[in-house]
Amino acid sequence: MAKLRYAFFPGCTLESAAGELKVSTEKTCKALGIELAEVPGWTCCGAAQIQDIDDFLGVAINARNIALAEKAGFDKMLTVCNTCTLMLRTAKKRLDEDEALRAKVNEALVPMGLRYEGTCEITHYLWALVQDYGLDNLKKRVKRPLSNLSVANFYGCHILMPPDVMGFENPRNPRSMEMLAEALGARNVDFEQRLACCGFHAIYPAECEALASNGVSCLTARAAGADCLVTPCPLCHMAIDMWQADSQKRFDADITMPVLHLPQLVGLALGFTPKEMAIDRHVVKAAPMLERKLT
Repeated sequence: MAKLRYAFFPGCTLESAAGELKVSTEKTCKALGIELAEVPGWTCCGAAQIQDIDDFLGVAINARNIALAEKAGFDKMLTVCNTCTLMLRTAKKRLDEDEALRAKVNEALVPMGLRYEGTCEITHYLWALVQDYGLDNLKKRVKRPLSNLSVANFYGCHILMPPDVMGFENPRNPRSMEMLAEALGARNVDFEQRLACCGFHAIYPAECEALASNGVSCLTARAAGADCLVTPCPLCHMAIDMWQADSQKRFDADITMPVLHLPQLVGLALGFTPKEMAIDRHVVKAAPMLERKLT
């Protein structure tokens, strides 16, 4: 297969609270022969909040991020964050469909020596593995089939909605994560919260609801026999992993559930150790479970 090469947009979370996701993304891509080149001078995507304050700025900063990738010669930019994917794809869709907006944004980019051309597509790590790399090719690279591991896939809203922006698969019945897990040898468990919202963007106005929902996600995953939750989004990971102790206060039953980043799951199947995937950095410890399941 032809070598895959992407401009890499890590986003703010990988530079702070989810550093382990950057480690696992870069290591798994290197092991698969996928070249990542970090976008030079990238800035925050706006985190699905900026448009409430300044809509034009929200479009312009992401036009700038895409223009930087275009200037570097890339036709695809890869992210590992659902929200970054949504913000970048939303900006691209609006710019590609609105000539007046595109002209106004490009005028704002002139002092930076940049121009948005619309030649760079935006993809996600999950989509890239399924669509560009191919699951058959991925199966050939598996060194440690995850046959003893039962996973509950937690998609997160922003990789699915709105479908006219994201559009990779059926948002009501997505299958990409299940297909990927199967390629790695893992067993998928069906649980009622796989399409639930993690509440990350609503934690301040709706803290009780977000924490309760995440507790239910852990409980239903446990009831379905999952060893861990897996998510393609660092914000979902933060909400369920870092806030799990706060969620637990709202339940009498034990809700403990380790949460893995999607690239970490891939890395384990490729033969990396949990430590090499930086899984030891998580709040809810997964090491004891993985020691049992990976031997």
